[in-house]
Amino acid sequence: MEQRLSGRVRGIAPSATMSIDAKTKALMKEGQPVVNMSVGEPDFDTPKAAAFAGIKAIVDGQTRYTPAAGTLELRKRIAQKLMTENGLQYTPEQIVVSSGAKHSLFNIFLAICDPGDEVILPAPYWVSYPEQIRLSGAEPVIVSCNEDTGFKMTPEQLKAAITPRTKAVMLNSPSNPTGAVYTKDELKALGEVLVQYDVYVVTDEIYERLVYNVEHYSLPALVPDLMNRTIVVNGFSKAFAMTGWRLGYLAGPQDVVKAVSSLQSHATGNPASISQAAGIVALDSFDPGMVEAFHERRDYLVSALQNMNGIQCLVPDGAFYVFPNISGLYGKSLNGKRIETSNDFCTLLLETDLVAAVPGEAFGAPENMRLSYATSMEQIKTAVERIERFISRLES
Repeated sequence: MEQRLSGRVRGIAPSATMSIDAKTKALMKEGQPVVNMSVGEPDFDTPKAAAFAGIKAIVDGQTRYTPAAGTLELRKRIAQKLMTENGLQYTPEQIVVSSGAKHSLFNIFLAICDPGDEVILPAPYWVSYPEQIRLSGAEPVIVSCNEDTGFKMTPEQLKAAITPRTKAVMLNSPSNPTGAVYTKDELKALGEVLVQYDVYVVTDEIYERLVYNVEHYSLPALVPDLMNRTIVVNGFSKAFAMTGWRLGYLAGPQDVVKAVSSLQSHATGNPASISQAAGIVALDSFDPGMVEAFHERRDYLVSALQNMNGIQCLVPDGAFYVFPNISGLYGKSLNGKRIETSNDFCTLLLETDLVAAVPGEAFGAPENMRLSYATSMEQIKTAVERIERFISRLES
């Protein structure tokens, strides 16, 4: 048998963030003092009230199957949250809870895309978006955005990318990996283009609470005409430090939601009952101190990077990543190894100075790298010292 695996999976690129994290943890297991700036996982604990709600669910025997779309109690609470916090009116029947926002996104693309369809995807993008789109049979149409537009897609770029094959447009604000946040006017301008075309909009808002001196807006709240073809994705991993609980959700048009619920019933069956019980309580347990801590770390890290030779760094308005441009260091060498790409830079940085960062190639931005500041200030300061030392040793 020449090909034991399907063509579908043979084309999948492994998650670069997970790969870097695995290499980092392997070095740490060897006793190496690696500073891990690669992983998007808050260094905070799950809110105690939510954790105890999960424990209580176990003790009380809430360990059975739930409806495929999630418990009615949690879906009601999410609907309330979307109304009060985002200005979006959904019924519980328009919401599906899944095993993480990543799972919600995967379900969406499988539910709405056919082979030959196109999904417009602004770059830099989160590493899983293009792979999920391809797994659905559709093709990502990459719209390259850079520092000139604050890493945000313009209305002109959007309009130029739409074709008769366009099935959906992907938006992510605040963004992973750039931390870019679309303003109200920017979203309205994109909305003015989108209302002219019969396409879906998938908007990933998982970092919505993690913004600094700006406001987060949800597109369909600003452009109500898009409400019936926009699918809003969110979850508990980032704002509530619940990455391991695997709990996310989507809200959207009834036909899409029904299809996703049916699909999920044949895949995972339902999201974990215990996580759902914790999620209900988590929505009332957000800690603003998390934002204050991330804000302080962001300011320190951006300032330090902006003062390094050969590096340019925009100030991110949200999430917990910086996305510096390191192309000014391409062509330089260390220990006989020449840096031509972001992957070269990040590999050498990890090998020589034990700082883990994610190469920009993984995000469709080969001139940049991603550093996560979801770690302690002490670790960030150590990383800054090591990056400065690394750069100082580079030779032309």
